[in-house]
Amino acid sequence: MAEVIQERVEDRLPELQQLERTGLFSHAEIKAIIRKALELDYRIQRRSLLKDDFIRYVQYEINLLDLIEKRRARVGYTFKKDEIEDPIIHRIQSVFRRASIKWKDDVRRWLSFIAFCRKWASNVHLGKIFSSLLAFHSNKPGLWILAAKWELEDRFSSESARQLFLRALRFHPRCPKLYEEYFRMELMHAEKLRKEKQEFEKANMDVGNLEHAEEILTGELARIIYKNSTSVIKSAKFRVSLLSVARLFNFAKDLQREIYNDLKALHADDPVTWDYVARQELVIESQPVEELPTTKQAKAKEVGCREERSCAVYEEAVKTVPTEAMWKCYMNFCMERFTKKTSSRLLRKKSLERTMVAFWKAHELKLLPELQYRQLSKLLLHHQLLKESLEVADAGVKLFKKSVEMWQVKLEALITSESHEMFKGFEQAFEYLKPQICLPLWLTWAQWSEDAGKQEETEAIYKRDIFGLPGADSVPVKEMYLNWAYRSGGYKKARDVFKSLQENRPFSVDFFRKMIQFEKEQESCKMENLREYYERALREFGTNDSDLWMDYIKEELNHPLGRPENWGQIYWRAMKMLQGESVEQFMAKHALYQAGRFVKRGRAQSPL
Repeated sequence: MAEVIQERVEDRLPELQQLERTGLFSHAEIKAIIRKALELDYRIQRRSLLKDDFIRYVQYEINLLDLIEKRRARVGYTFKKDEIEDPIIHRIQSVFRRASIKWKDDVRRWLSFIAFCRKWASNVHLGKIFSSLLAFHSNKPGLWILAAKWELEDRFSSESARQLFLRALRFHPRCPKLYEEYFRMELMHAEKLRKEKQEFEKANMDVGNLEHAEEILTGELARIIYKNSTSVIKSAKFRVSLLSVARLFNFAKDLQREIYNDLKALHADDPVTWDYVARQELVIESQPVEELPTTKQAKAKEVGCREERSCAVYEEAVKTVPTEAMWKCYMNFCMERFTKKTSSRLLRKKSLERTMVAFWKAHELKLLPELQYRQLSKLLLHHQLLKESLEVADAGVKLFKKSVEMWQVKLEALITSESHEMFKGFEQAFEYLKPQICLPLWLTWAQWSEDAGKQEETEAIYKRDIFGLPGADSVPVKEMYLNWAYRSGGYKKARDVFKSLQENRPFSVDFFRKMIQFEKEQESCKMENLREYYERALREFGTNDSDLWMDYIKEELNHPLGRPENWGQIYWRAMKMLQGESVEQFMAKHALYQAGRFVKRGRAQSPL
């Protein structure tokens, strides 16, 4: 292996010599590059190869290329690229190729290889890489699309891109994204040909055999793809995606009209169709282009008219298709328009009115999902519409009494509005919900009471939380209770809370660590109390927490009133109690700490 690595380093010498001769790098920098190259080459030549070693190698070489580029720009030297950069690029490609073949399933490595070649290498290399990639990962439509886009945008080969899409569709005959991108590619190709034709006509050039058929220029190939794809994928969502693509091309008006008519005819009972048709009203002007409004007030009025037209379509839609999905589309539209920034108070007021009218209609029909009750209540709360937010939340909890998220939204609205029914709201929630899912509500209640400065009530809530929540759910509440006690009543209060809870299992390690930290923050930190907290913590977590044992040892060694002679005793107790991998972790940490102490002691005794 050493001979191979030496040979690889020697292969670098010509480019390194050129770097030094041209003044781009100093002699010391060249030596540093050689040392790093030796280290990296050893790593990728070992028997047991690691992916990270290849990543480090490639990253170092790419960083070197970037540095050379910056040095060239600074010095203004642009010669000998074939003798300096080219060998580095070939070396990176070689390493990338090895890594890609060894770890074929790692798509990220392949994409990194492609990104590197797009910046530094030629299209010939990229073509081979894409061929290999698609041979290994033909089951991923996104990679076929990536390869076809590269053929179209970088190599300007629409024929090659078309062939790739056709090959991809043999593997994925029902993939909507493939059809959509293929459809887009044909429209882009037609647009490109139309622009070329216009340029030739402007220049009065005779194109001869280069002239294309009128059907191709009008997007007939895209229409064929549309017909074929919709015979396989019969969904309104897919037609809408194709129509959205077609609308990007002004010359495809006939195709747009055909897709739009098919959408309305074949999917008249689909909410996606109605949603699309309604939203189109937002982009259709009420007046001719030359008569469009110019003042802010007139523009706001125009937007209001468009929104009214959209809502009229939605109103018709919920009558024709009275489903939850249709009402969801309607409510999403209303909330989007309400959140849209505008300086017009009238427009904002109308948007709010439309939103609330639509909401109450949907609520009466019980055709709204729980998520939209929560979203609307939070949205109204965000805009300081407290009354409306609370009304929506009330309506939501009446329908979804078993949802803790819905109750959480209502309680947040009650807290923000400073309602006198806060206590009643919490009590109602606990009546309907199971204790094991009430933790978020208990925490909200305790936080609200603490923020309100009601100490006695806050403590009562914490105690009720701890005894009301089952098992592990009470653990975070105990930590919050201890924190609150320390903030509100100092160390004495925290110690009283700790003692009252010390037999109320289960606990977390942080519960004990917080108490240890509180003790350390006191002016007279008592070692007896620290020992008590550590011992109680080790009773609960001494079998698997090696850090706790190490901290106990360090405390005895470093505290002014500690007993260093207890070190050995604690060590052997830990060895007996710890289980599994925790034993090895503890031994490693203990050995490392002990070695560190010896080093410090040696430095302290050194006469230098």
